[in-house]
Amino acid sequence: QVQLVESGGGLVQPGGSLRLSCAASGFTFSTYTMSWYRQASGQERELVAIIASAGGNTNYADSVKGRFTISRDNTKNTVYLQMNSLKPEDTAVYYCKARFQFNDYWGQGTQVTVSS
Repeated sequence: QVQLVESGGGLVQPGGSLRLSCAASGFTFSTYTMSWYRQASGQERELVAIIASAGGNTNYADSVKGRFTISRDNTKNTVYLQMNSLKPEDTAVYYCKARFQFNDYWGQGTQVTVSS
């Protein structure tokens, strides 16, 4: 059974940091491209960051470049999103996604709220 379980969300002040985790099971994690998406209230879901299966190549949305870092540990079947210098505009539900060829799997999402 495929599962993506996210954790690490919560309330943080502007300028603060959070580290999101997504633990995967039920598929060959090391062959999948992993991504983080986010969806703010009333908005479309948008891509935040992508990391290649081996962890070498990463890409980021312009809005988070220099502030967020995606990484993965294939020995732990886990992908991370380190979020620094957080802004109120980063407030959203954050989702992880696994992709291999035409197979996509999604996590349940975790709420990140940036507010003073």
